[in-house]
Amino acid sequence: MQYPSQKFSLMSEIEGTVQGHRDGHGFLITGMDEPDIYLSPQEMRAVLHRDRVRVRVIRQDRKGRPEGRILEIIERRKTPIIGRLLHEGGQWIVAPEDRRFGQDILIPRHNVADAQVGQVVAVELTEVASLHTQPVGRIAEVLGDIDDPGMEIEIAVRKFEVPHRFSPETLAQAGKLPSRLRAVDRQQRIDLTDVPLVTIDGEDARDFDDAVYCEPCRVDRGKGWRLLVAIADVSHYVKPGQPLDNDAFERSTSVYFPRRVIPMLPEKLSNGLCSLNPDEDRLSMVCDMLVTAQGDVQAYQFYPAVICSHARLTYTTVAALLANTRGPEAQMHADLVPQLIHLHEVYRALLKARGVRGAVDFETTETQIVCDDNGRIEKIVPRVRTEAHRLIEEAMLAANVCAADFIERAKHPALFRVHEGPTPEKRQTLINYLRSVGVTAELSEDPKPAELQAIALQTRDRPDAVQIHTMLLRSMQQAIYTPHNSGHFGLAYAAYTHFTSPIRRYPDLLVHRVIKALLQAKRYKLEIPLPQVGATATATPAEAWDVAGAHCSANERRADEASRDVEAWLKCKFMRDRLGEVYAGTVSAVTSFGLFVQLDALFVEGLIHITELGGEYFRLDDARQELRGERTGVRYGIGARVRVQVSRVDLDGRRIDFRLMTESQSVGAASSAPSGGFGRERLAGSEATLASIKEADRALRQVARDKKKKPTVRHARDEGAGREKARPGRKGAR
Repeated sequence: MQYPSQKFSLMSEIEGTVQGHRDGHGFLITGMDEPDIYLSPQEMRAVLHRDRVRVRVIRQDRKGRPEGRILEIIERRKTPIIGRLLHEGGQWIVAPEDRRFGQDILIPRHNVADAQVGQVVAVELTEVASLHTQPVGRIAEVLGDIDDPGMEIEIAVRKFEVPHRFSPETLAQAGKLPSRLRAVDRQQRIDLTDVPLVTIDGEDARDFDDAVYCEPCRVDRGKGWRLLVAIADVSHYVKPGQPLDNDAFERSTSVYFPRRVIPMLPEKLSNGLCSLNPDEDRLSMVCDMLVTAQGDVQAYQFYPAVICSHARLTYTTVAALLANTRGPEAQMHADLVPQLIHLHEVYRALLKARGVRGAVDFETTETQIVCDDNGRIEKIVPRVRTEAHRLIEEAMLAANVCAADFIERAKHPALFRVHEGPTPEKRQTLINYLRSVGVTAELSEDPKPAELQAIALQTRDRPDAVQIHTMLLRSMQQAIYTPHNSGHFGLAYAAYTHFTSPIRRYPDLLVHRVIKALLQAKRYKLEIPLPQVGATATATPAEAWDVAGAHCSANERRADEASRDVEAWLKCKFMRDRLGEVYAGTVSAVTSFGLFVQLDALFVEGLIHITELGGEYFRLDDARQELRGERTGVRYGIGARVRVQVSRVDLDGRRIDFRLMTESQSVGAASSAPSGGFGRERLAGSEATLASIKEADRALRQVARDKKKKPTVRHARDEGAGREKARPGRKGAR
C-alpha cells in the first residue's frame, strides 16, 4: 500500500478525531488533506473511537506512516455505545457492536437495570478508560433481543449516529403547517396545474420529488422538445434557522434501509405537503428547457409554479408502455401516451449528447434485497434498469446541469457536486490491471472520461466485462459536495449540482434557496456555526459554504455506511441457514489477506481467507490484481471462477467466510435446489443449521473441544487474531 508523502514534521502537535480499528490500533483523522496518524494499541487503551484528542508525532512506523502519542483528550464522545450484554467470570460487561471500540465496558450490577444476558443495549459511560483500567458504564436503554425484527436498523442508526428522532420543536413546527395550499402560497407563481406533468418512480416510493412533461417544438428552426422538470418547493416551507431546517441540516439526507426510511424531513412534509402526489396542487420550482435534436439544452429558465401531478406512474408501467404503445399499460393511460413518447424521444437525444461528451457508463450489477413482513430476506435479485429509469435519470441530469450553469453565471456561491478522475496511483493500478487481462488501451497522464468510456465500450462483450468495468469504477474518486467547482468527471460536465431531490438531500435545498434569491435579484447568505465552536462563532460566507459541503458529504457517507451495515447484517442472517452448502462464484476483489467472492445464485459476497488457499505462501500482485502461489504458481485474480463452501457466518462482524473447494471435494456434493431455489448444493452430513446466536456459540465451543474443521457460525468474541477484515470500497460516479 502506498501512503501519502509525509506532511507532518516530527514533534508537531495536531488535533483530530480518533478512529479505532477492530485489530486494536487506531488513527487520528484530522479532516485536512493530510495523512492519518497511526495510534498504537497502547495509545488506544486510554481513548475510545470518536474521542477528540491532541497528539504529537513521534516517529514513522515501519510502513512509513506518521505515528502519534496522545497528549490531551480534548473531548470525550457523548453518544451512547451500542452492544450486547454478557455475563462472564462473574462480571457484567457490554461488548460494543462497533468493533472500532477496542474495549469491553464494565457494568456494575446496580447499573444493569432490567436488561437480560444477550440483549442489545445502549450504554452511557460513567468512568472513562485509562492505560490500566477499562471503561465503566450504565445501561441507558434496552433495545431488545438480537433476533427481533428490525433490530439491525435500530443498531445501525445508533452505531453510525444517524439522527432518527425529530426534536419536539421540529415536530411542533411541522404540525402547525397547513395540510393544503393557501391562497397566499399561490401568489407570484405560474399556474401549471393544467399541464399533464407526471411522476415516475419505483413501486414502493412514498415521497415524490419530481414530475416531468415533454412536448415537441421548434428549436433554432429544427426539431426539438420543450422539457419541464418540476421539483417540490421544499424551501417554501423549510426556512433558514428554524427547527425544521436545523434538523434537516443535521441529517443532510434521508437514509434508506430495506423496509424502512429515516427521512430528512418529517412525514407531513416528505410524504404530504411537499410530495408531488397525484391530483393534488403542489408548490414547485420548475426548470423549463428547450432541447435540440442533438440533445443540447439550447435555453432554460427557472420559475416558481403551482402544479398538479396528473398521474403517479411506475418505472415498470412506463417501460412496458414504451415497449408496446398498444398494450394494456398504454390503454390504461391512453391520454398520457403521446407525452411519454415525447419524453422517450428527448431522452434518446440527451443520451446521444451523453455519448458525444464521453460520459462513463459501466456495466455493473446492483442488487435489491426483498424482505418478508418480519424483515428477513426472502431473496436477493439484480436491480433492473429499464428505459424508464434512464429516461428520468437523463431528465434530472439536464435540470441539475442547468441549475449549476445558472448559479455559475451569477457567480454566486453554492454547493456543486464534484467528482474527480483517477489519481496518478489509481491510474497506474488500472493500467497495470488492464494489461494483465489483455486489454490494449492507453490512458493519458490526465485521463478524460471519454478514455474510460472507450475502454468500457471496447470490453462490454467480454465474459469478464463486469469485472473490468468494476475496476474502471474503482479507479475514480468519490463524489463530494463543495463550493469549489472542478467539474464532474463521470458525467463529463464542466459544472454540476444537485437540484432535483430537496425532500431527501439538504444540498438540493440550498441550491433552491440560491436560485430563488437570484430570481429576485438578491444574494443568499448561508449562516452556519463553525464546527467545534458552535453558536459562539459564525463562519464567514466562504467558510460557511466549505463547512456545509464537508458536513453534507460526511453525512452522505454516514448514510451509505449505515445502509451497507444493515444489508450486510441481513445477508449474514440469510446465509446462516446455508452453512456447509457449496456454490459457484466469481472473484470480485483481491487483497493481501484473501479473495472476495460473489456467489452467482445469491448475489452475496464473502471472503476466502488466504489460509484457505492451500499450504503455500501466496503473494499479492498489485499490477495483475491477483494472488500467486510461490511454489506452484497457481493464480487467483479478479474474474476467476471458483466453487466455495459457506464455512462461517459472523453476524456481529458482518462477515461471511468461504472455504475454497477443489474438484475432488466437490465430487461428493449432492444437488438440493429447492423449488424456486438458488441452484445450491449441500455437502453430505451438513443438514443441521443454526437458528440463533446462542446455538452458534454452543457449536463453536463443541468445535473447539473436538478440534475438527466443521462449518460454524463465528461469534463476535471468537475473532482470529490479526485477521484482516476490511472490504475494498466502491465509489459511485453520481
